[in-house]
Amino acid sequence: MMSQKDQVPIVILENVSVRYRTPAERYATFKEFAIKWLQGKVRTHSFWALRNVSFEVYRGEVFGLIGPNGAGKSTLLKLISRVMRPTEGRVRVYGRVVPLLELGAGFHPELTGRENIFLNGAILGFTRKEMQAKFQRIVEFSELQEFIDAPLRTYSSGMWARLGFAVAIDTEPDILILDEILSVGDEAFQRKCVARIEELRQHGVTILLVSHSTELVASMCDRAAWLDHGQLQMVGDAALVAQAYRDSQFTKVLQPT
Repeated sequence: MMSQKDQVPIVILENVSVRYRTPAERYATFKEFAIKWLQGKVRTHSFWALRNVSFEVYRGEVFGLIGPNGAGKSTLLKLISRVMRPTEGRVRVYGRVVPLLELGAGFHPELTGRENIFLNGAILGFTRKEMQAKFQRIVEFSELQEFIDAPLRTYSSGMWARLGFAVAIDTEPDILILDEILSVGDEAFQRKCVARIEELRQHGVTILLVSHSTELVASMCDRAAWLDHGQLQMVGDAALVAQAYRDSQFTKVLQPT
């Protein structure tokens, strides 16, 4: 657990809310939608994916996010990744963010593993020379030496995950976002990933870990936040938050339908 003197905020969310609007009816073609929109006849429904969420993440800690599907976790990660802006409130992020929001995000299935490493590096702002220096480490961590020149469409989902994780952790981030990435791959590779996360933490990297496994969050994270229906239910010690979330799910199961 981090001491008080180490608690330097690197992510700050202040009364953050996100509202989505969706069409109230389906349209067969984009042309039909565009015509209706120009005529001002598109009716929409709106809902709040996040509502008045406030908390801080400290530099060098592993911070967990837990909650059921539809709780707002993915929306929150997009805000921190600067993929989108909040409808209300303010998000402040200090440092380089590397998000691994889904397996193989940014990969092209027709390109080889080698080509995708360099493509991903370019997307993250690295030069070809910088990626050449990183290339061998990435391949060795992913354990895909025999397949690195095969197109990604021939990879299994676990192989995609290995390559995606290997690229993400070798990009020297200030903040690394991992969304359910540790739920794939064999047990040995998962242990390898956990060891690498601990090594990054020791070097001051902040890790945001999203997982449905409360046991993983409780064991790996310093603190955690529990979201439900876009609202922050609890934030604090990871083991206590994980237990509170488990208790809430158990209570729901016992409630009569």
